Amino acid sequence: MDAPQPTPTRTVTEVISVARLGTAVFAALALLFSLGALIVASDHKSDAKTTTQAGAVSGASAVLAAAAIPSDAAAVTLSELKIEPSMIMVNKGGALKVTNAGAIQHSLAVEGTDLVTPTLDPKGVAGLSLSSLAPGDYKVSCTIPGHKAAGMVADLMVMGDGAPAATGSSSGSKTMTADQMDAQMAVATKAFPAKTEGLGGQLLAPKVLADGTKEFDLTTKVVDWEIEPGKTVKAMTYNGVVPGPTIHVEVGDKVKVVLTNEMPESTSIHFHGIRTPNDMDGVPDITQAPVKPGQTFTYAFTAQGPAVGMYHSHQDAVKQVPDGLAGAFLIGEEPVPSGVTVSQEFPMMLNDSGTIGLTINGKSFPATAPVVAKLGDWVEVHYMNEGTMIHPMHLHGLVQRVIAKDGFPVPQPYDNDTILVAPGERYTVLVHADTPGVWAWHCHILTHAESDKGMFGMVTAMIVK
Repeated sequence: MDAPQPTPTRTVTEVISVARLGTAVFAALALLFSLGALIVASDHKSDAKTTTQAGAVSGASAVLAAAAIPSDAAAVTLSELKIEPSMIMVNKGGALKVTNAGAIQHSLAVEGTDLVTPTLDPKGVAGLSLSSLAPGDYKVSCTIPGHKAAGMVADLMVMGDGAPAATGSSSGSKTMTADQMDAQMAVATKAFPAKTEGLGGQLLAPKVLADGTKEFDLTTKVVDWEIEPGKTVKAMTYNGVVPGPTIHVEVGDKVKVVLTNEMPESTSIHFHGIRTPNDMDGVPDITQAPVKPGQTFTYAFTAQGPAVGMYHSHQDAVKQVPDGLAGAFLIGEEPVPSGVTVSQEFPMMLNDSGTIGLTINGKSFPATAPVVAKLGDWVEVHYMNEGTMIHPMHLHGLVQRVIAKDGFPVPQPYDNDTILVAPGERYTVLVHADTPGVWAWHCHILTHAESDKGMFGMVTAMIVK
């Protein structure tokens, strides 16, 4: 432990992007996951049906009833949130037997074609004839909104006449050697940290008005956002980045947040975990009218705290928040134990759905940035869950000391290596960089972090030098 300091000092550094790893955990977590995913699925149910029906118009003959599925059809399994196998191999003229082994609805479409299964309820089965496909490589994905972005994508190889059938099973799934799988899984890790366009969560400097009020200007707009190398999505953003810029003020500051809406739909801002007057709470049709396209709305209040909060949309939030409309809002400083001097402080925003998908600070591994610390440093992290699922955040090799929950200091700080962060929750932890090395840092629901193609999604690392 460092020598006691009379007054702990701290600096707020640039917010660092961070990322993916996890496991189908206890039944309670599975239930929470299913409930969160059902919210997204039900919200977009009509859209999902439209997609399925559109594909079925010209591809209806390709959909096979369970009894008509050939015995040699390649077996494909859908679950939360993956498609297995990740490489599907089928001879020309073959078929797929698609089974939903998950707890929510899924479907399977061959991208760039009209081949798509109906939306399958849990335990549902459908066949899909691939007789119209020429030999070659294709992509398949789930058509339920948000599921593709969350990882429900696989490769499909249609082999030419006379090509040998896939080995290993009659299902047609590909079998790789250990060396092949090792090489495949190493690709993403060797690319870490990969460069992408755009960096979210940076500290936003205020405009200081004549009376001392700190004004922060936020503009909502839809932009192309690169999640990982080569993967770009349409994101809803504050000031063009995901997450939105970090706002940090002091206790007692007069604050104005000026929202300008440049999106094609209405929006608002709710200051989650921040005390505001009722008319500044940001809930359309309850405390204010929706901020329509082209309109501006000003939120004004006095900062009370300390507080660790977030700001996010409260208009069609199940879509707008996971699609990117969220940022960190910090007031003052959280008290730290005696003898601790914080060298770095940053929010770690978690997401799992929408166009952004399984990400940390708007990026997926290997595009997540590592946290770099000097030996002996104390690093302060604010976990912020803006997703629809719970995330157990696990740091290898180093202890996480919990000092606050939702911005409220805990009566007695306690040590953990895995912090369970539910949607809407914030946990503030201190990490003492007391052991050198590169330490993996990830969500411990393994389907959020690793597959047979290697690490992805909610994974990053802490590097202690």
